[in-house]
Amino acid sequence: MEYIDTAVMESLLAQRDAFQQKQPYPYASIQGFLREEAFATLCRESPSPEEMELENRRRAHGQQTHQRLSLQVVPATEGRLSSHWRNFLGELRSPVYLDFWRQMLGLPRRRPVLLSMHWHYAAAGASVSPHTDARRKLGSHIFYLNTPADWQEEWGGQTLVLDDGGRFPRHSAPTYDDLQLVAASTVLGNRSFLFAQTDHSWHAVRELRSPPGHLRKVFIVVANRLSFQVLSRRLRGKDPDGFRLR
Repeated sequence: MEYIDTAVMESLLAQRDAFQQKQPYPYASIQGFLREEAFATLCRESPSPEEMELENRRRAHGQQTHQRLSLQVVPATEGRLSSHWRNFLGELRSPVYLDFWRQMLGLPRRRPVLLSMHWHYAAAGASVSPHTDARRKLGSHIFYLNTPADWQEEWGGQTLVLDDGGRFPRHSAPTYDDLQLVAASTVLGNRSFLFAQTDHSWHAVRELRSPPGHLRKVFIVVANRLSFQVLSRRLRGKDPDGFRLR
């Protein structure tokens, strides 16, 4: 593959049993999932903030609103991307990457895995409150798109792995004081973060402390199961996240 480092992928697959047994839920902070030249190119050619929309949706269950710029991968979006990004999307949709998801999660080889993908950019003061993801999601693969030229680790942006001890239903809004910090990802250095969705896969991003003009940039691949909701959205011409395909 031109963008994904298959040696890193195979190393992760060799450790999939340990990944699946990880507590409080399966997660992995990954170094070098992308080839170094590919990572530099994708960072450089990422969509500009002007192409994105401000996402300020009210969250359910009393959870704090997540404020960020967002761009969904749909056909209209893809037409504006660089050739490198379009080719990278092709690798993500390939049988090799889809089977990587199945093996990491211990799914049958023929189990449908439907991807949805988006960019999120966030400025100082933005945060992602503790939450778990929708049940239709199998998991997420977060690619961090910042380099030392535009970000510093001390500004934040790390994905936090949080443990509720099995005490909170997914449809609730625990605070940081209610949860135990288990781990934090690394933002810089061609890093990505993979985790499985469970009823207790609580995660968050603390308030960013970046100077003006600097944005935390991530590209997120969401693996979805073929649920009734996903199928219903597809029949209505939408992707698994509910965005129109046309």
